[in-house]
Amino acid sequence: MKVVLAGAGAFGLKHLDAIKVIGGIEVASVVGRLIEPTKEAAAKYGVKHATTELAEALAQPGVDAVILATPTQMHAAQAIQCMKAGKHVQVEIPLADSWADSQTVMDMQKKTGLVCMVGHTRRFNPSHQYVHRKITAGEINVQQMDVQTYFFRRKNMNALGQPRSWTDHLLWHHAAHTVDLFAYQARSPVVIANAVEGPHHPELGIAMDMSIQLKAASGAVCTLSLSFNNEGPLGTFFRYICDNGTWIARYDDLVNGKDEKVDVSKVDVSMNGIELQDREFFAAIKEGREPNASVAQVLPCYKVLHDLDQQLAKARR
Repeated sequence: MKVVLAGAGAFGLKHLDAIKVIGGIEVASVVGRLIEPTKEAAAKYGVKHATTELAEALAQPGVDAVILATPTQMHAAQAIQCMKAGKHVQVEIPLADSWADSQTVMDMQKKTGLVCMVGHTRRFNPSHQYVHRKITAGEINVQQMDVQTYFFRRKNMNALGQPRSWTDHLLWHHAAHTVDLFAYQARSPVVIANAVEGPHHPELGIAMDMSIQLKAASGAVCTLSLSFNNEGPLGTFFRYICDNGTWIARYDDLVNGKDEKVDVSKVDVSMNGIELQDREFFAAIKEGREPNASVAQVLPCYKVLHDLDQQLAKARR
């Protein structure tokens, strides 16, 4: 299978690292905003073609699929461009930064029948998979999730500390992880959602602190705190309070409520959530099936984000 990787930034490189160990996948082209660093990334991973134009990459011989790790604001239009070109596509989270664009991507997937998957990595992290398997086996039910998503990011910087050409967003990007995961783990749609935000950054124009409350149809509740002002520790921490135990997940690591480490090394073939996400994408294409985290499965998350966005906008007026 031949794949294009668009977006040679911090997360694009994580996908290239994952593809190296999956096997049977050839990267036909790397696409980036600036040609020189894009060529450097391509050379590092043994990719022969590099370009700043997605259309040029899509036209490379035998391309089957595309992974989009580009700026949020480009995701919807580029996903549609890929599917129009007959390519399966995995869009890094978030699918879009508006409900209208999210629906448009869904419409194109329905029209083409191609695999369109969104990078909701938390569904694939072994820590969250471990909890999900207990839920689906009927061993536990989520009563409450308490989540902290904390960064120190007062400038447009990526995960590698490099300048970004675009502005990240607590609601449309980082909250998307938790809103989707909460419904996934509660096995129930979100029926109540509320949000408040702190002051907007004078230059970035975004809220730097936010608090979100969710309730699922099952009765489970979720409290999510997000900040770009936090100086540490950084990352996202998930506390699962269940009817039969408590677990705390941080990326691919898991401990129980007594802070005892849970071995999740045998949950899947890897401990790398990005790799497992990519494996699911390629497997769904090969097997002609809907992937976990398909656009259809995660679409309700973006309706919740839209409703919260409208709520926050109204409060600002």
